[in-house]
Amino acid sequence: MKIIARFEISYYQILNETSEIVGTLPSFAKDNEHLLRLYRIMVLNRVFDTKAIALQRTGRLGTYPSSLGQEAVFTGIGDAMLKNDILVPYYRDYAAMWMRGIPLSDILLFWGGDERGNLQGGEDLPFSVPVGSQGLHAAGIATALKIRQEKRAVLTTCGEGATSQGDFYEALNIAGIWKLPIVFVINNNQWAISVPRSQQTAAATLAQKAIAAGFQGEQVDGNDVLAVRERVDVALTKAREENIPTLLEMICYRQCDHTTADEATRYEPKGVRDLEWKKEPIMRLRRYLENLKIWNQILEEQLQKECTAEVEKAVQAYLATKPAPASDMIDYLYAKLPHTLFEQREQIKQVGDQCHG
Repeated sequence: MKIIARFEISYYQILNETSEIVGTLPSFAKDNEHLLRLYRIMVLNRVFDTKAIALQRTGRLGTYPSSLGQEAVFTGIGDAMLKNDILVPYYRDYAAMWMRGIPLSDILLFWGGDERGNLQGGEDLPFSVPVGSQGLHAAGIATALKIRQEKRAVLTTCGEGATSQGDFYEALNIAGIWKLPIVFVINNNQWAISVPRSQQTAAATLAQKAIAAGFQGEQVDGNDVLAVRERVDVALTKAREENIPTLLEMICYRQCDHTTADEATRYEPKGVRDLEWKKEPIMRLRRYLENLKIWNQILEEQLQKECTAEVEKAVQAYLATKPAPASDMIDYLYAKLPHTLFEQREQIKQVGDQCHG
């Protein structure tokens, strides 16, 4: 017998659970304004999240998936991406979407529903959120960038549940064999709806799934926005400059139900969430900022007011938006409507007009 290959999975952390620097501090983290910007975005994300859940509970928003406890993942992603990079998200990437120019009101609009639960979507929304297949979409976009020889990168996200889908493996395989400028980010929040990480796969890590595709996989402390931002930046640079794909597994914890249609107390072990909350990203960075003497309670209260006002402004814009026509459910499935659906579309439109009339 002989060993023909060996593999290792690295784990990256810069700011640990007690807000101490345990890794090499990247250059961006030496800029206090940059640190404050990351903190502000995470706080805005959480304020937005809280308001969105309140809207859903009062019947003014459709089913909503929270990103509580996962703010560092999406903030770090959004901050590391260049303007001409391309984000192919899943359904918790609110901070990254907002940092990419999507208004908070449009994010609410995507999840919004009227009193009958009709989704608001339509041609004015600048994004859509597939579930599981987005890795293949991203690989297709990355292929186009490579053919055009553009120095740009694609970043796509998914939850750990999506890594059990065939689409995920197909996307990794094609990215590896074609050497695509793409970064795959797994938001491993430990739960695929009610299925725990331990029942998703027998693999020691999700990052190692990249090995079979022929490229590097890493684990990153997903509660550490400094580490997230740094490793995403490194991966995107390799994608842009060398057409080298990377898989990043962000380790965090879902401090919420899967969506507002879920009840996690039915399956989540008692006490786990409380233990994991001690690692959460916002307080971790806040303590570090306080230790640097660049943050205090007065600034915190001011930031909370600013974020609340910004979110409330977005809510008012969302509530003032007229519901989309019911016929949108057909119109945006086809570039050209098949003749066989003309009659059905007209019936749907009439019913929708009566409901909104």
